[in-house]
Amino acid sequence: MQAQSLASGGVAVTPNDTTDLTSVAYGLWIGVGGTLKVDCASGPAGTPGRTTFATTVPVGLFPFKVIRVYATGTTATGIVALSE
Repeated sequence: MQAQSLASGGVAVTPNDTTDLTSVAYGLWIGVGGTLKVDCASGPAGTPGRTTFATTVPVGLFPFKVIRVYATGTTATGIVALSE
């Protein structure tokens, strides 16, 4: 699959169990691999299936639209939310 566009910006993420990102991230850059717990951007808050666990995430691109990165369940660091 070929990338359709590249990120035009990014902001450092501080994982938080109760607060969404200020806007939907078009992907996450992972600086130090580990576990990651996120809410994907599809579906309303609190609905089944919105929360996704991704274990053993390597350094590099996590190519999913994300609205929240949880502190609990996340050990990956150096996380950057990519914007369009």
